[in-house]
Amino acid sequence: MFSKWGIRAPNCLMVALSSAFLAFGLYNVHSLSGVTEGGVLGMTLLLEQLFSISPSVSGFVLNGLCYLAGWRMLGRSFLIYSALSTLSFSAAYGIFEQFEPLWPQLAQMPLAAAVLGALFVGLGAGVCVRCGGATGGDDALAMSIHAASGVGVEKIYLLSDLIVLALSLSYIPLGRIGYSVLTVVISGQVIGLVQRLPLPGPRRLPS
Repeated sequence: MFSKWGIRAPNCLMVALSSAFLAFGLYNVHSLSGVTEGGVLGMTLLLEQLFSISPSVSGFVLNGLCYLAGWRMLGRSFLIYSALSTLSFSAAYGIFEQFEPLWPQLAQMPLAAAVLGALFVGLGAGVCVRCGGATGGDDALAMSIHAASGVGVEKIYLLSDLIVLALSLSYIPLGRIGYSVLTVVISGQVIGLVQRLPLPGPRRLPS
């Protein structure tokens, strides 16, 4: 049945592993660094600061809209891969939380955390996107715009993240935003590189 929907076992495995890899990076790096995010997560934090809207509400709405756009542009297989990614990420993060972070010293090293965290995000999200799924609303939106316009996915990530980070200057110091900009620039480039590499198994994004 799943084969009729374009679902492939190698892609499922890579989606699950890449999402767990992303969860590992977010727990062991980003959760310690205090560096804010772009995209949907950054927007939920901004809405909370400006309008006191809970991220539990704004995140659900924004991610839902992005996934809806992804489903309309990319089809049923996109939703299945994305659901698998969500489950894998949540399960892996729950497991990692049972242990102390591996590199607690990163809390005092924002530059190192920004670079290392970007590599985890870029590789984890990049492989998942390459397989046709999405680790979050940001990925779904980027894939949809890429499919509709042909613009490089790394450029879409960078533009959306920079817009959110610029708006976040309303409540976050410029120095801290600088580390966030570095993170999103590197992670976006890594995601774009993953799309261009001849990896075995995953299918390419629609063009």
